[in-house]
This record gives sequence, C-alpha cells and structure tokens, in this order.
Amino acid sequence: MIFSTIETVPGHEITAILGVVTGNVVQSKHIGRDIMAGLKTIIGGELKGYTEMFNEARSQAMTRLEEDAAALGADAVVGIRFTTSAIMDGSCELLAFGTAVTLQP
Repeated sequence: MIFSTIETVPGHEITAILGVVTGNVVQSKHIGRDIMAGLKTIIGGELKGYTEMFNEARSQAMTRLEEDAAALGADAVVGIRFTTSAIMDGSCELLAFGTAVTLQP
C-alpha cells in the first residue's frame, strides 16, 4: 500500500477513486502520565508519556486506515490527513483519513 499526503502518487496514474477511508483511535490518559505531566508543567519540557501515547495512536490509526483501504481493493491512499478531537475529559480521538485509489499497473 502506498501512502501519500498529496493528491497524487508520483510516477503513477490514478485509475479509480474508491472513496474516503479512515482509521481512528480513542485514547485515554493514564493516571501516571497525568501526574508526570502535571509536574512537567511546572518545570517545562516535553511530555514524553503523551508523545509516546500519540505515536502509538497514530501507528494504530494508520494500520486501521490501511485495512479500510485494502478492503476496498486500493493500491494507495492519497491526501492523507490527521486530526484530533477531545471526546470527554481525559480522552481524545486521533483520526487518519484519505482517499483510497487504484493505480495503473
């Protein structure tokens, strides 16, 4: 599967647009991460626990996006974007989305 953040795949011709595909993950905070993050806000610096959490969430969202595209018979997903939103206090959603396409062989 080829992934592209632009609307084309360089060197390939898109032969069909199969539709929008998505992959999402809803994550909640771990109390230990919250405590450490609270301390970090006093002294400043990267919140590594949250960085790790979002890296894992992004990877999982991309896996789900790929599964969604594969189910449609796609060769690639173009125009990939990410967005986040708060679901409720202490949790958020990471959503990956794009357009599934087939490519000329």
